[in-house]
Amino acid sequence: MKEHAMSDTRIIVGAIAGSFGVHGEVRLKSFCVPPEAIADYSPLYTEDGSRSFDIVLERSIKNGFAVHLSGVNNKEDADALKGVTLFADRDQLPSLPDDEFYYTDLVGLEVYDTGGTKLGIVRVVVDHGAGDLLEVYAPTMKAPALLPFTKAAVPTVDLAAKRIIADPPEGLFE
Repeated sequence: MKEHAMSDTRIIVGAIAGSFGVHGEVRLKSFCVPPEAIADYSPLYTEDGSRSFDIVLERSIKNGFAVHLSGVNNKEDADALKGVTLFADRDQLPSLPDDEFYYTDLVGLEVYDTGGTKLGIVRVVVDHGAGDLLEVYAPTMKAPALLPFTKAAVPTVDLAAKRIIADPPEGLFE
């Protein structure tokens, strides 16, 4: 599951890319795995929680789905939602295996090296297509370090202790 902004009780699951057709359908990008699982988490909420939508996946289209959202009945309503991110209640989402994490759970964790030295704090998780990276901010560095989120570079994630033990590539935190 890919996430960009999160809260404790809701997790981002998709974004509206604009209207699709003239009957109020929207073009929806799903951040779920598999993508069609987004329909299982209905209702979906706007980031501020002010609106919620029941969703019906109408069909697969390029880069997403054509979706009918409850309360969206025409092209103008659908156009007004372009760029809106959609969130699902965390308790609607499946539990993950021990070696998988929701991005929201990694943000804010302290990162320590294998010798116990604090390296920084995870501010965001990014994925540019070549694998997940933890953006780690350290007070001693001018720019954040991009730590590969792999078993080799991050052997331990302890959510209960809110810490990550990292074995970063040579020179990453200098």
